[in-house]
Amino acid sequence: MSGAFYVGAVGMQAQQRALDTIANNISNVNTPGFKRSDVRFAEVVLDRIVDGPSVPGMPVERGQLSGVQVVTAPMLSEQGELNQSGQALDIAIEGAGFLELMGSSGQTLLWRGGRLRVLEDGTLASAAGIALKAGITVPADVTAMVIARDGIVTATTGDGGEVIELGQIMLVRMGDDTAARRLDGGLYLMEDTVSLADGVPGEDGFGAIVQGAIERSTVSFNDEMVSLLLVQRAYAANAQIVQAADQLLGIANNLRR
Repeated sequence: MSGAFYVGAVGMQAQQRALDTIANNISNVNTPGFKRSDVRFAEVVLDRIVDGPSVPGMPVERGQLSGVQVVTAPMLSEQGELNQSGQALDIAIEGAGFLELMGSSGQTLLWRGGRLRVLEDGTLASAAGIALKAGITVPADVTAMVIARDGIVTATTGDGGEVIELGQIMLVRMGDDTAARRLDGGLYLMEDTVSLADGVPGEDGFGAIVQGAIERSTVSFNDEMVSLLLVQRAYAANAQIVQAADQLLGIANNLRR
């Protein structure tokens, strides 16, 4: 009888994790550049049991199922719709790839774009003040700045309208989306064991940089609501298992009296 309680509890815990993920997706439906997370269920095998040999000298090994594993993976490869903002310091990526930011501790942070700002020392950074790893410095007398689709940043300076090149923003790509850890502000931190491939925007399968645009969230409210209903039904079904086991246990206790 205790096995029924265990099965129901494991199922309820798994569906609760899924519910938390869906709720987080829905709460970020209007967050620019947000990538929805997907919930994946997998059976957990704790150990192997050796049965009696069906063929002499050849024992049969089988796994023992011991629960459900829930993996929440951000769907980083999905493209969000691009909205034109008309702001020169808004950038988005049309296609695959991420911008590299230099964290305060020296770690590399990945970013799908958003609003840029120029720090007091002239460094081009995200709106949160995290500098681009490209190390682009904007002169104080800049009157206009252009970021091309290939990432080359040019600026018009002084009264004479001289155009100078400030640098180039490169993109990086990861091989495994599940190795990324989501941080606040649309940032992602990669594990140290994961290698990143860099490239020029618009070449070798990398996306292009679009100035004056913001990438919308990839969350579909309708799809998330359908998933929410399915998870609620599954949670209720597991709760009924626990309730039925409790009733049967009560009947068994009464019979013993």
